[in-house]
Amino acid sequence: MLTEHEMHLTFSEIYTRYYAKALLFVRSYVRDGMAAEDIVSESMIKLWETVRKETVTHPHALLLSILKNAALNYLKHQDVRQEAEEKLASWMAGDLKYRINTLEACNPEEIYSSEITQIVEKTLSSLPPQTRRIFEMRRYDARPVKEIAALFATNPKTVEYHLTRALKALRKALKDYLIT
Repeated sequence: MLTEHEMHLTFSEIYTRYYAKALLFVRSYVRDGMAAEDIVSESMIKLWETVRKETVTHPHALLLSILKNAALNYLKHQDVRQEAEEKLASWMAGDLKYRINTLEACNPEEIYSSEITQIVEKTLSSLPPQTRRIFEMRRYDARPVKEIAALFATNPKTVEYHLTRALKALRKALKDYLIT
């Protein structure tokens, strides 16, 4: 049985008597110094409030029970939090893999191929007929410059001029699509 003095312990006396052991107990389970300190402090306050309201025959046992429940609640909360973080991390990893795979599969040439084809056709049709025909023979039919010059009864330098003119017009029209 507690003495009259023990039944009327001050908060300071409760703190001095039980804090160090309580902290060791909680820290051994929680393994986070700051969280353990918070749990012990809140538990000491709860014990003090209980002692003030009612007669507590075994304050040490009551404190141990309060500490156990508070530490257990903390650990359960940590477990739920960790599980949520793992699920989020797993989802984020999956999302990252999806974005990597999607970007790797992305082929800008395929995305813009019909658009580029239209621009090329429009640009070529805007060229003078001889320039357009020389370009088509060189690029699409893979004819040598000398052969094209012979077909047009001109010299190879003139064919080169027409090819340069066509390429310049195409570069200008396709400037947004070209990697420089």
